[in-house]
Amino acid sequence: MVVHMSKIQCLRLCPEVASFTRIELEQPTNSASGSDSGVNEEDAGSTAATTTWENYKTEKMVYMHLVHALFSPHTWMSCITACLGASSTDNFPGESIQNTLEPRERVNNWPCYWSSGGQEDPAVPEFLVYKLCSDLCLIDEIRIQPFRAYFQRGLPIYSSQYVRFKFGCPKLPLRLEDLVSEENEGQLTADDNYIWMYTSSEFPMLQKNVLQSFKLPRPVLCIGGVVKVEFLGRIQKQREDDQYYICVSHVQVLGTPLPREFGAAPCQNGPVLKYYPDHEPSDDSGGRINWKGFEESMWRALVINGQGIGLNQELLSRLLGPSLQLAVEEERMAKAKRRRSLTHYLRRFSGM
Repeated sequence: MVVHMSKIQCLRLCPEVASFTRIELEQPTNSASGSDSGVNEEDAGSTAATTTWENYKTEKMVYMHLVHALFSPHTWMSCITACLGASSTDNFPGESIQNTLEPRERVNNWPCYWSSGGQEDPAVPEFLVYKLCSDLCLIDEIRIQPFRAYFQRGLPIYSSQYVRFKFGCPKLPLRLEDLVSEENEGQLTADDNYIWMYTSSEFPMLQKNVLQSFKLPRPVLCIGGVVKVEFLGRIQKQREDDQYYICVSHVQVLGTPLPREFGAAPCQNGPVLKYYPDHEPSDDSGGRINWKGFEESMWRALVINGQGIGLNQELLSRLLGPSLQLAVEEERMAKAKRRRSLTHYLRRFSGM
């Protein structure tokens, strides 16, 4: 097959995989390099063919490992590790985006929240940009808690009408000074700093001071480790200045980082999938995972047995799709029919 099954599986599970422009295999530092790079004209054709074949084998191997990582059972965790900036901040650093990483509404008896700047027009949007714990994270859900100003008359809640999420990759490698700190408000907030590879639909937000869950229609592979949370439509005015604000107490991005053997590097025309063989995980017995025949045996288990033991069942159902699910059901019915026929034959034979 020119397009191998592992890549097809990855694309069906996570269409974002199509965003990768190429694969880079990061060899261990102690690996031997080629001793002679000279190629004469007679060998040029065979060398080109060999290179093409080697690239194909590398891609197949990397995607086989990637689909295994996607299929593995996941433990969802909070993936945010740092803040890259906010569209606006009313009072920095007292009302900084960094406050949204704190699950408590009060710290040392002081309110802990992010506040946008005030606007007369309720249609002006706001957004927050976060850095995740890995270049590649499978994201399942985002949770947001609007802030209730318990120190203001009427206890107003400064939520938005809708929220929307974008996942993407920075065009240039992030530096430590790009992150929000007590002295740095963050400069990497403009869209032209990123390549956005996934944009969700708009989710309605309740004007309630509770941690609200926004579950994605499917787990999404965030390539590049950057999440943008957009707040659309303002609801609450502040009495003191008669302007609309959006305030947030807490944000969580729930997902699971892919194993350390995978990475993503920024590039101007799209992200690069990086693979580190020296970080390849081990199986439960402590040895290396035996990849020989993994692709074929997995599909045999899926199509013949109709199940994938130890695999992520939600992703399996998406991968199988209606046509393959029908094939699995037909195979089950055929096996049941063969069993009934054999039982009937044995009964007749025993009665003779």
